[in-house]
Amino acid sequence: MGDNSVQSDDTVRTVRIGSRKSRLAVIQTESVVTRLQEVYGQHKYAFTIKTMSTTGDNIHDIPLAKIGEKALFTRELEAELLDHRIDVIVHSLKDLPTTLPEGCVIAAVTKREHPSDAIVLKSGLHLDNPFDVLLDTTGGTIGTSSLRRIAQLKRLNPEIKIADMRGNLNTRLAKLDAQSSGYSALILASAGLKRLEFNDRISGQLWDDWFYAVGQGALAIETRAGDTATMDLLKPMIDLRATYECLAERTFMQQLEGGCSVPIGVRSSWNTGANDHNEDNRWLLTLEGVVLSVDGVQKVDNKITIDLDDKLVNANIDNTGCPFNYTGIAISQMTDHTVINRLRNSAIVGYELAQSLIESGAKHILNAIKH
Repeated sequence: MGDNSVQSDDTVRTVRIGSRKSRLAVIQTESVVTRLQEVYGQHKYAFTIKTMSTTGDNIHDIPLAKIGEKALFTRELEAELLDHRIDVIVHSLKDLPTTLPEGCVIAAVTKREHPSDAIVLKSGLHLDNPFDVLLDTTGGTIGTSSLRRIAQLKRLNPEIKIADMRGNLNTRLAKLDAQSSGYSALILASAGLKRLEFNDRISGQLWDDWFYAVGQGALAIETRAGDTATMDLLKPMIDLRATYECLAERTFMQQLEGGCSVPIGVRSSWNTGANDHNEDNRWLLTLEGVVLSVDGVQKVDNKITIDLDDKLVNANIDNTGCPFNYTGIAISQMTDHTVINRLRNSAIVGYELAQSLIESGAKHILNAIKH
């Protein structure tokens, strides 16, 4: 029998949602509540938000890459979930490890905001081409705490000056714009800037030949594995196209045993016209992946394109012999056989891309970073 934290009686049912305390996290959580209220109305469910600080939020003086732990932004929230103090957690998917605690599942991956990284120039700095700031060897410093971004910046310009930049978005922008700061620009996720209505601070988007973080731009809604009532409640939040992309990306990272503290990047793309409303189009998913050394000198990359509607892309992988676990995404709740097949093939493309990079030396690069 499933977990009945959301009771099926005639009263208004309370669904307790966990979130980090940052303004971005709260806005993301509120957007999920708004969508659920649009689907179910105002009288069937009462949604409450409980915010808390996580380990990652409380560490300000050490670059996250040097801590080397996973689940820095999720551990405390998941403890509350497993203790039945909350029913749901809304995460930025890129913060969520590819292996979840036992008893936790991703019930929904939401529609994805554009996953690109953005250049944010210092207030008052005007360049005809914002990308020139990344090629300057004599100017100011670029702020970022991401090893993936650092490695790509150094590959682009080995002489570039980079400094760690932590804090919430408002704090980072204030540090950038301070007259006494030596920063010329920050590299930030476009999605966060847009959700906080800082669109006007996006000086340029890094896209061509630039790899973004696994899951960037998508939200993940996590719940308990046995809580079938809550999983059913969350089904309207599922965006299948984003789920296929992010499952492929997360499987790729999981097979490389990576996380946010290693320079792994991805890009997902589709054939034109593939969407949830036009089944005449084939679901051709291309996944590109890269592993870099921190100095940007070493690079291993590849890409694979598959048709998610093929019966089974890898005939050696069947229902009993999958070498992956769908990275916590609750495939068991899916009943449409076409969707299940696409999910399996999405995981396969991530698995096979990772294997191709491992054969090309990716593990040697990653092991050198870890040790």
